[in-house]
Amino acid sequence: MKWGNRLAVPDRPSDMTSATPEVPSSTPPNWPHCGRESTQEDPVGCRGIHVSGHTACLAHLDEGGRSAYLAALSPGADIDHRGTPFTAGLLTELLAALQDPATNRPRLGIARLDEAEFAQTAPFHEAYFSGDAWFIGAQFSGTAWFIGAQFSGTAWFDGARFSGTARFIGARFIGPGRFIGARFCAAARFDEARFSSAARFDTARFEVPFSFGPLVCAQTLGMTGTAFTSPMIIEAAAARVECTRAWWSSTATLRLRYADLDLTDAAVEYPLTVIARTAPFTDSRGRSLPEPEFSGNDPRVCLTSVNGVDAAHLALHDIDLSTCRFAGAIHLDQLRVDGWCTFGSTPIGTQWYRHFAWRWSTRRTLVEEHYWRAQNVRPALARGWLLPSEGTTVLKPTALAVLYRQLRKSLEDDKNEPGAADFYYGECEMRRHDTDGSSLAERALLTTYWALSGYGLRATRALVWLLGAMTVTLVALMVWGLPAEDPKPQTTGRQVAVGRNITLTTDTPDPVNPTGPWGERVTTERFEKALRVVINSVVFRSSGQDLTTAGNYTEMASRLTEPVLLGLAVLALRSRVKR
Repeated sequence: MKWGNRLAVPDRPSDMTSATPEVPSSTPPNWPHCGRESTQEDPVGCRGIHVSGHTACLAHLDEGGRSAYLAALSPGADIDHRGTPFTAGLLTELLAALQDPATNRPRLGIARLDEAEFAQTAPFHEAYFSGDAWFIGAQFSGTAWFIGAQFSGTAWFDGARFSGTARFIGARFIGPGRFIGARFCAAARFDEARFSSAARFDTARFEVPFSFGPLVCAQTLGMTGTAFTSPMIIEAAAARVECTRAWWSSTATLRLRYADLDLTDAAVEYPLTVIARTAPFTDSRGRSLPEPEFSGNDPRVCLTSVNGVDAAHLALHDIDLSTCRFAGAIHLDQLRVDGWCTFGSTPIGTQWYRHFAWRWSTRRTLVEEHYWRAQNVRPALARGWLLPSEGTTVLKPTALAVLYRQLRKSLEDDKNEPGAADFYYGECEMRRHDTDGSSLAERALLTTYWALSGYGLRATRALVWLLGAMTVTLVALMVWGLPAEDPKPQTTGRQVAVGRNITLTTDTPDPVNPTGPWGERVTTERFEKALRVVINSVVFRSSGQDLTTAGNYTEMASRLTEPVLLGLAVLALRSRVKR
């Protein structure tokens, strides 16, 4: 079977000798071991388990005994060669004895190869393990060939050391695949590998640049405490990717599908880019990699937590952040949020409070605000906000305001003004509810700002207040502000003797307050005059209309309040369309 080469890391001897040889332990294994070739430096000697009926391991068994043992094996047989040192030739003989004539593939039952040493190439390609495969602590000095291998039980590679390239290309893991604490001193090729259960690489160590995947994992791809000391690319379609306490000491890119990603306490020393891949991964022939485990699922990637992460080196692209916990992260103001990253939103639907229906204004929110509101607002207002899971710490408004402020700065730097506006709204909301860090006067001012215009971000609210103020002014002017009749100038003088100057005085009488029933005051003519006064007041202009004393005070009040409300509405509109 031909497999395409996705990596620039060649299989050269120099690539296989980068790891420092380990000093043999002076503690004997917990099985009857061969003990051959013991020295003063290594008093234990060969750690290979005895072949049944013999006092030597398979590597040190005499030729007759080895031939008899291999001849007695059949496809699907269980084997136990823990601690045995294998050459390529000896391993080939063992696998040939287990070859299934129907498939021409080695077929093993339970394979116990813990702490086995593979000094040369380990040709397990196309092997079929019908039982558990135990390679705990195994040493692979040459290339570990597991291309197309199938593991029906649990594949145990905990603590294994791969000094040569590990090739699991196209391998199929029916049971869990465990590489906990494994060390990859050369490239680890898992292209097109499929895990029907969990794949655990917790506390493993990857030491050379390479591309990990693309692979498919139906359950959790675990990389808790894993160390990545060289640049790498991880490509995986998985239900969940756990990178808790993972350590990246070089640049890295995560290209994921379907996954819930947890980066809690990850150490990110260099740029780490997380990308949600919408299109399926391709195999070595350019065909879409099958993903039957996720048939019909949304391929979006959800980041669940960046608690404890230095976000200055973190870049997110097309990631769902609606349930992400940002509390505990540092340098959130330097987080890069690109593409179609989405945050949570306020509850959708009508909220009922004191028999009146109203709606939350839709805006981007953090899940931490959901948790706080679900526990701290009236039950009638808490409907729709997400409840925190058991053991989750609910932040106070003071801390929430800081989170919103830092993320607002990040979005502003990315020129995402609408998103930044929503986070400014969230920051002000938390300050308004902060009884610990905000004074009463500050909270009263914020409450007024919120009620009038939603902190300068809700144009509809400001326009409603503006129209309300204009309506009140209009009614007040018609009822009390316009005089009963427009005052007409009057000229008065005194007739004197011929030849003397005549003194004439022109004066406008004071407006007369309207009297009579309201029906006589609310007329079309008075409405037109009052409307002209109101419209001019909004833009700080004088209408020139004669008014009563009450009308003058009404006009002054409207010229003070209505332009402010108009300005708030314009400011809110600008915040929504600015880029």
